[in-house]
Amino acid sequence: MAKKPIILIKRVRAHTAHHGGSWKVAYADFVTAMMALFIVLWLMNTSDHVRKVIAGYFNDPRGSSALTGSDRAGSADNLPLTRENMDQFKERLEKAIQQTRQFKVLSKQIEITVTPEGLRIELLETKNGTFFDTGSATLNDTGREFLTMLAGQLKDVPNHISIEGHTDSQPYANDAGYSNWELSADRANAARRLMQEKGLRGNQVSQVRGYADQRLRLPQNPLDPSNRRISLIVQYLEVSPSQPAGKPTENAAPAPSEPASTTGMAGNVRLAPARPADH
Repeated sequence: MAKKPIILIKRVRAHTAHHGGSWKVAYADFVTAMMALFIVLWLMNTSDHVRKVIAGYFNDPRGSSALTGSDRAGSADNLPLTRENMDQFKERLEKAIQQTRQFKVLSKQIEITVTPEGLRIELLETKNGTFFDTGSATLNDTGREFLTMLAGQLKDVPNHISIEGHTDSQPYANDAGYSNWELSADRANAARRLMQEKGLRGNQVSQVRGYADQRLRLPQNPLDPSNRRISLIVQYLEVSPSQPAGKPTENAAPAPSEPASTTGMAGNVRLAPARPADH
């Protein structure tokens, strides 16, 4: 019996057209959508202030509007000042002070330090008076000009500010019943009134304190003119997702004592020899 021939059937599969890169477009759309979802979830857990600053940035990326959270590109001026960014704000404030007209004259009378309580700005008096008329709670032209500049720098930050008045130990020689206590408190209040007129919010100043000579800058020289001073403290503001920005933490308490060491705007502060001086 003859063998049947073996028949091989070869089936050639037709090549389909190349699918191209359409899947990449779909994948990119998916990743973009996921990123947008996570951004929305993050924003839902942030404070109202942060949301407004972010919205302001996208509305005005160059930061030319005061409503964007910055008054210059790349600088979020009214973001909360915390322990992490207070040093940067201090540097910016020092640069602004250096641009003032009377910086060379006032450089020895201004001290800015970061303390456990916040950023402390001290305006030191001289024998003849630097920021206030001698023996008075009336601001002179220099004091008004400088505090106006400070108000412009501080008005946009959400942090609270406390203002202190200090005197030396020289008894106040004036009407009976008016002492260093009243003078220190009146000078602090005079600074508050002017700064609120020049831009500070009505609720931005949280405390006005008059210490008389109870917190001397130089305890070993109680009559030194530099003991007479006004101190402005920009208090730390800790922001958490559950706490709106602009509200100080409950533990923002006054520091128990003056900082142990301070440096002036121009480095070391030169002090005149201790001698009795008028207020």
